[in-house]
Amino acid sequence: MNAEGHAIGRYALRIWLYRHATGPWAPTRNARAQPWPKTGCSASRPPPPNQIWVGDITYLPLLGGRWCYPVMWRGACSRRVVGWHLATQMPTELVLLALEQALTLRQPAPGLIVHADHGSQHTSAACHARIEAAGAVSSFSRPGNPYDNTQAEAGWSTLKTELLSSGIVFASLEEARLKVTHYLDTYFNLGRRHSALNYRSPLQFEYALKLNLPNLTVRFH
Repeated sequence: MNAEGHAIGRYALRIWLYRHATGPWAPTRNARAQPWPKTGCSASRPPPPNQIWVGDITYLPLLGGRWCYPVMWRGACSRRVVGWHLATQMPTELVLLALEQALTLRQPAPGLIVHADHGSQHTSAACHARIEAAGAVSSFSRPGNPYDNTQAEAGWSTLKTELLSSGIVFASLEEARLKVTHYLDTYFNLGRRHSALNYRSPLQFEYALKLNLPNLTVRFH
């Protein structure tokens, strides 16, 4: 848009797209969403492990102009992906499957904050009921404000930059699932170093945290 003479910043454009989006990446809002507890996920310091999870849904291209939709939950402490799932549609079950995986893997104590945007999948009664049954608390971004869920959105931005370089399109859902599995479960969680974690991987950061090693200052955003 700047090349066409329109003076607009990328963040202003992101907000406009978020509010007016109709593409495959547009969030579906639930007009009946209940005002469940809203706990901000924009603190200046990261929380302890398994105190806040952030979640989001994005889209990935498939051959023939089709799309698949991965959902991800990340630990706000180490940025580790604790649960994810991928399908060709975006029903509430997509979010629930990823959440169930995260709950099984991490076994969080009561009081966990589960934060997401106002998409209908995350604000559904079924999702809220599962979160409540786990002793956790639902938290949602302010409507029209993409900054509240920056960490989750940044995770998808990183994945697309590193996994979809040179305009890569997956031939099938199976190929997409295979590539995303390796990227998230092996590369991202175990080996990828994050500048926000003092150039440790999520696994290394959590291990250092258990050992109370120094220099564990983290950039939350």
